[in-house]
Amino acid sequence: MKERQIIQIGIVVKDLDKAVKQYYEILGAGPWDIYEYGPPEMKEVTYRGNPADWSALIGFAWVGDRQFELIQPLKGPNIYYEHLEKKGEGLHHIKERVDDCQKVIEEYRQKGVSVIQSGKFGGGEFYYFDTEPALGILYEISKAGVLKKRGPDRRYPE
Repeated sequence: MKERQIIQIGIVVKDLDKAVKQYYEILGAGPWDIYEYGPPEMKEVTYRGNPADWSALIGFAWVGDRQFELIQPLKGPNIYYEHLEKKGEGLHHIKERVDDCQKVIEEYRQKGVSVIQSGKFGGGEFYYFDTEPALGILYEISKAGVLKKRGPDRRYPE
């Protein structure tokens, strides 16, 4: 069996600027690369099985070989707003990097676990699975891609 590659811890926040500052000051996590994700870079976006038009402000910081992802939803509906409404801020998902997303989606489908949000960008793709009822958090898989933008929209600290 291939070793699993859990690469990310995703956390939903109400105020990204406040959150990156707190994670930097308290945990020493950073620097934070901050992007606004949404159209036109994001393609074939879905939410609960339907085409969707959502966006989020996202901050990424590496701590060793794991990435923190802080997510502030901007436009919805999406699973980030759902999380804020049901649970408030906090742990949202863990993410695994995979080579063949469709193969993994089929494996989860056979276990009765469906995709609840997805999208594609710059040759990459991501899928969130509805694992919250069993695990208490969502599970995400992704295949790496590159946004057309070469650098972040901004960085903290500058």
